[in-house]
Amino acid sequence: MSNRTTEVTNELYEYIIANSLREPEILAELRAETRSATDAPNMQIGPDQGQFMGLLAELTGAKRYLEVGTFTGYSALAMAFAMPADAEIVCCDVSEEYTGIARRYWEKAGVADRIDLRLAPALKTLDGLIDEGRSGTFDIMFIDADKENYVGYYERGIELIRQGGLIAVDNVLWGGDVADPADTSASTEAIRQLNRTIHADERVSASLVGVGDGLYLARKR
Repeated sequence: MSNRTTEVTNELYEYIIANSLREPEILAELRAETRSATDAPNMQIGPDQGQFMGLLAELTGAKRYLEVGTFTGYSALAMAFAMPADAEIVCCDVSEEYTGIARRYWEKAGVADRIDLRLAPALKTLDGLIDEGRSGTFDIMFIDADKENYVGYYERGIELIRQGGLIAVDNVLWGGDVADPADTSASTEAIRQLNRTIHADERVSASLVGVGDGLYLARKR
């Protein structure tokens, strides 16, 4: 037994991957291309996190998934594999270059027809979805984009997610920098604000879990 989360060393992480990961080959191919063909491979979630998010989709019976920050499409593809064939996936991003890679892999995987990629500032896209009457219709939302707008994305997510739906926010530990008082950068402060916001939010049940770079899970009450 342990009264705190076990520190994940490199060796322990490799053990977790070896004894848990069931990654489809096409997702492994996408990770490899992201490492070799982009200048920011660390923006991609780890395969263990993708698998965990897929499990959350299965546990909640999700059919409508909203994503803020798509990059090369790994998380959207992992969720597409975990959800039924009639699922709806809405992805928000601003990069034609990175999402061009995503589109190729979605097509190759045969899931492109269920993914609605909207290239625009995400706050504009989320407000547009609210204007379209989509409030309370999404089952899961994943936020993994520019940190300065995290609280704005979260607040719109609360509007767009159904009662009992789940919001997952990535990078909430920020490599440990959130616990460093000397770090007052804009991104770090924005993540701290988001963490405080969810912690105090009586509209949700929530837990910050040590998956990847920290994942805050908030279930709308």
